[in-house]
Amino acid sequence: MIFVRGDRPTSARVTLWFLCGLLVVGAGIAGERLWNGPPYPAADPDRVAARLKAQAQWAYAEAALPGEAEPYSRVETGTCYNRGLRSFAHIDRGRRDVRSFELSWRVTGVAEGTARAAQERTRRRLEREGWKLTSEDLSDPGFRFEHPGTGDKVDVGWYEPTGTYVLSTYAPCGRLPDGFDPYHWPAADWAPRKQRTGTGGASE
Repeated sequence: MIFVRGDRPTSARVTLWFLCGLLVVGAGIAGERLWNGPPYPAADPDRVAARLKAQAQWAYAEAALPGEAEPYSRVETGTCYNRGLRSFAHIDRGRRDVRSFELSWRVTGVAEGTARAAQERTRRRLEREGWKLTSEDLSDPGFRFEHPGTGDKVDVGWYEPTGTYVLSTYAPCGRLPDGFDPYHWPAADWAPRKQRTGTGGASE
């Protein structure tokens, strides 16, 4: 900064320059946030898979259905999209570095009364552990709960035409570590262990 003789910077001017600098930096940060939206949190796929598999297993035990679930399942990843104004420039184009996660199991040939009793046991377990009901379908019996801490969701449904009881557990979108390959991911594999309960609690 060059000063004309007799033109000495005052504390007021220094403060003004400092504030102007902060405004420029703040505008840049705000513009970037507006364009990109809030960042996705980092996700550890192995830890997410372990959490979803534990949820699927205890729900399978709580249901205590007379039939057998499919013998093999897998944690699958789902599409996540850009946030902020950037999403308008990339409509329907998923991000490769951010994914959601899902694990499901199903049992067919379940009678309605058996399905409703299984749903009620699962509902009570979710409520005891602090999950919150977010939606419910009374005509085609089913409901969704969300965990207030992790954002995980559990969907439970029963479909009359085939008597199919379905449970799906989801984890929200997270930023993947470099080099993660969802198609070669040993931690994703899961097989339900058949467990019977006398009072709605799991027994090993």
